[in-house]
Amino acid sequence: MKKIVLDKDKKKEMIESIKEYFSEERDEEIGDLAATLLLNFIIEELAGEFYNQGIEDAYRYMNDRVEDMLGLQK
Repeated sequence: MKKIVLDKDKKKEMIESIKEYFSEERDEEIGDLAATLLLNFIIEELAGEFYNQGIEDAYRYMNDRVEDMLGLQK
């Protein structure tokens, strides 16, 4: 699978989101380094599963639409 690469602004946004989560949900303050390491772990170890699920969902959706089109034949 192709490596997931985020642009600089999107990655910064995600790091801030992780830091906010820890602050609001866990009442913990984490720094940029810890948030970056967590984001990198998620991308490297978990993101592939979400990507594969998205591909599978898109395939099912498109397959259903093709079946709908075939129903229009005369």
